[in-house]
Amino acid sequence: MKREASRGERRSIDTEELLQLAAAAASEVKPTSLVHLDLRGLCSFTDHFLIASAPSMRQVRAIAERIEEQLREKQIRMLHREGDREARWILLDYNDVIIHIFDEETWLYYDLEGLWADAPKQELVRRGYRGPLG
Repeated sequence: MKREASRGERRSIDTEELLQLAAAAASEVKPTSLVHLDLRGLCSFTDHFLIASAPSMRQVRAIAERIEEQLREKQIRMLHREGDREARWILLDYNDVIIHIFDEETWLYYDLEGLWADAPKQELVRRGYRGPLG
């Protein structure tokens, strides 16, 4: 049984729950695509990538803000955030889960799914199709 966090204290969360919460939050803002890559055993700095793409920089920001808001409400601490002022690529680092949110052009250019092609992949949203989140 997990102990509930007291006010101001960060609670621990398992990676699967973090992935579910982040994917659900991103999905609310209707990304063009949302993909989970399981990098366990393939990567030394994280276990999972959650990769979202959106048609506009405004929507990229909205997805990032929604994920941050939802995880902050659950008292989940983000380690690091990166993103240029234009919001073409925003990175949210939650240690075992790194979330990448791209605009379409940047998503195509960097092709993280192709770069990590050996990783097991789960498409949660692909080009407007909304599949199960789990």
